[in-house]
Amino acid sequence: MKIKLFGTHLKNRVLLASGVFGFGLKFKRVTNSVGAIFTKGITAQPRKGNPPPRIYETSSGMINWVGLENPGVEYFCTNIIPQLKKLKTRIFVNIAGFTMDEYEHSVERIGDTVDGFELNISCPNVKEGGIAFGQNAKMASMVVARARKKTRLPLIVKLTPNFCDPLVIAKACVEAGADGISLINTVYATAYDIKKRKPLITGGLSGPAIKPFALYCVNRVRNVGVPIIGMGGIVSGQDAYEFLLAGASAVAVGSVVLRDPYAPLRIIKELKKFIYQETKHAR
Repeated sequence: MKIKLFGTHLKNRVLLASGVFGFGLKFKRVTNSVGAIFTKGITAQPRKGNPPPRIYETSSGMINWVGLENPGVEYFCTNIIPQLKKLKTRIFVNIAGFTMDEYEHSVERIGDTVDGFELNISCPNVKEGGIAFGQNAKMASMVVARARKKTRLPLIVKLTPNFCDPLVIAKACVEAGADGISLINTVYATAYDIKKRKPLITGGLSGPAIKPFALYCVNRVRNVGVPIIGMGGIVSGQDAYEFLLAGASAVAVGSVVLRDPYAPLRIIKELKKFIYQETKHAR
């Protein structure tokens, strides 16, 4: 189960996806057992997030519209990083932004106090009329290139699957200096309030419903030339193993921990069995 990614040794291939586990400080047994944690998204300035409702459960997943609620990079550096350093796992900070300057500033401010960064390029670019960085290869490339100048640590780029070809975006990010690709982020979704006859929530769909699409996207970018971290609907070791077959080097679990915070421990054990059988068969 041990693996070396981005020049960093990980104890196993199961990671915690950004957003679902906060900063990993509440369920330390879980955090210390996984290969790494991607922290919740950090922005240059503090954000209160969106008004409720923020989460809506679907028949096979959930829609979230949290809005990147976080304390901002200054508070994160001063108050949270010292606590993260006490954890026995690798720490990758998820960086979100609404302008290229914000990504650059946050990466530079955090510096080399963590193990690496995950650039969330699925956020709206306010200066460009609401276009998401991750849907435009040129803009995605510029975000990565500017962040690359500010750090020597591993840069992983988290891709959106919405209205774009992930392979085109992934290639642009790798050419700009990305060390890895993580995908997929949530899929656009809307739930309706039938009594009021209008949308109740519009946000990002995650959970088992998106797993087949996530596997497709991972397989599509498998030859991009850098390690891939697959995610989207993983609830079991078999799910995780399917992502490895699709081309991922590791996986990140997300929505399942909102229902069962200890699910990653079970998934690690289940995945070990699949990898053992694979190794045994190869011999």
